Amino acid sequence: MPAPLTVLRPLPFVPEILLFLADSSAGLFDAAGGEFHSDEPPPFWAFAWAGGQALARYLLDHPEAVAGRRVHDLATGSGVAAVAAARAGAADVSATDLDPASVAAAQRNAAANNVTLREEPPGKLDVLLAGDVFYSPTVAADMTQRLRAARRQSIEVLVGDPGRGYFPERLFERMAEYSVPVPPALEESETLITAVWRMR
Repeated sequence: MPAPLTVLRPLPFVPEILLFLADSSAGLFDAAGGEFHSDEPPPFWAFAWAGGQALARYLLDHPEAVAGRRVHDLATGSGVAAVAAARAGAADVSATDLDPASVAAAQRNAAANNVTLREEPPGKLDVLLAGDVFYSPTVAADMTQRLRAARRQSIEVLVGDPGRGYFPERLFERMAEYSVPVPPALEESETLITAVWRMR
């Protein structure tokens, strides 16, 4: 799938952070002629999803959540939450994703914000971030398992979720809630009520 054209610009909901993003009128599958191809993931990294934006806002407003700590952003997408963690004073930030193009995008966005992200997490973590990762039954089940495993190791788990249908709310406590602007081409609304949750 050819990469969508992206432009570096401040994120309206988190203006402290610059991201290379697709045009707000672009759809997720536009670069593929409007079709989904299972052999290559769509460019999730070219868009600022509500969960990642909410996490970023929360971390910048509550830097004590990550300051001086080792942080990993799982399924990083554009890297917005990882960049926010670094800006908030995390001692070490890593960002991974199944899609290598996403990892590359996160690195570009980190450089644009004068922060550094590792591409592999260190041996020991303090905080695990996951933004907007409960969008399908299969992905949600896998993510829940991974996040619970981290929690069992006493890693703090923070999740940004805009009310996706597969979010296991019973496992979390709400830390904050925001009305997050989102590209209308991606969602059915121009804003999504999005919460930041901490795993129990």
